[in-house]
Amino acid sequence: MRVAAMAVLIAALRSFTPPALHVCPFHWLTGRPCPFCGLTRAAFELANGHWRTALAFNALSPLAFTMIFAALWKIPGRSRLWTAGLAAFAVYGICRLAWPEAARLWPTMTFADRVAGQ
Repeated sequence: MRVAAMAVLIAALRSFTPPALHVCPFHWLTGRPCPFCGLTRAAFELANGHWRTALAFNALSPLAFTMIFAALWKIPGRSRLWTAGLAAFAVYGICRLAWPEAARLWPTMTFADRVAGQ
């Protein structure tokens, strides 16, 4: 059942396009990205195997993807993964707020740019 749920999630991510609308309330209020900004678009990119683009959207997207799928299984290290992952997102969020210009150093590419380039 869990493998089927994972397969359905990946198939859905591969078949749909990510939303173009930014719905983050923190970003809307402050104009700065939160630790989770870009994770939806990054999940679509990871499901399609586009790691570089996913990292451009959110540097911790592979960790978030792993955390989500670890939640489906009762593995011994799951709680440690979640604890370390949430700590990493907290540090990442502080860094994003303290140095917003560092986000511009990542090579960014929108979904539309990637589709147009193919």
